[in-house]
Amino acid sequence: MSQLTIIIADDHPLFRGALRQAVTGLDGDNTIIEAGDFDAARKAVENQPDADLMLLDLAMPGVSGFSGLMALRAEFSSLPIVIVSATDDPATMRRAIELGASGFISKSSGIEDIRAGMRAVLEGDVWIPASCQSGQDHDPNMADLINRLRTLTPQQSRVLGMLGEGLLNKQIAYELSVSEATIKAHVSAILLKLKVDSRTQAVIQLSKINMSALVA
Repeated sequence: MSQLTIIIADDHPLFRGALRQAVTGLDGDNTIIEAGDFDAARKAVENQPDADLMLLDLAMPGVSGFSGLMALRAEFSSLPIVIVSATDDPATMRRAIELGASGFISKSSGIEDIRAGMRAVLEGDVWIPASCQSGQDHDPNMADLINRLRTLTPQQSRVLGMLGEGLLNKQIAYELSVSEATIKAHVSAILLKLKVDSRTQAVIQLSKINMSALVA
């Protein structure tokens, strides 16, 4: 395996250290970039457009649940992203893959299992624990919702995530350094794409996807 650039995005320094140890055990003299919040993770990808892999926690400062994955997946479509989370129930794992993750690794996994997951994704496979590989659900309503969420732009995904955190338009505008009018336009587009009539309904739709991942 040639030299790799791997981004570790997790707000817990101790777990970033564990992931760094796992990456260090891969072949080659690899470059490791750490990020402790979503904005830092996004900037890391911007600064390293040829990064080989991102290890992404589901819940970090700046995002909640799957909104970070959706935004990164929309903006950096070629970057393989592996979700690393303490919330490792089968439904959460499946949602991650359905929303574009290339793999899912439980935080309870051992170092060798984490390395095996990374190797599989780096070789072009999708990695999910054995517990997720059977009994998949086939909810047509959920599949339709996921397809609609995939139509959101990166900025719309960020705005939806912030709506889910209870932020007002003015607060979102401040956080994203844009005008309040721009946020209102994004909200209108989100409602249209999700086929709902209000911010509250949009947040409810997001909560259906996030499920227990909100507390990952």
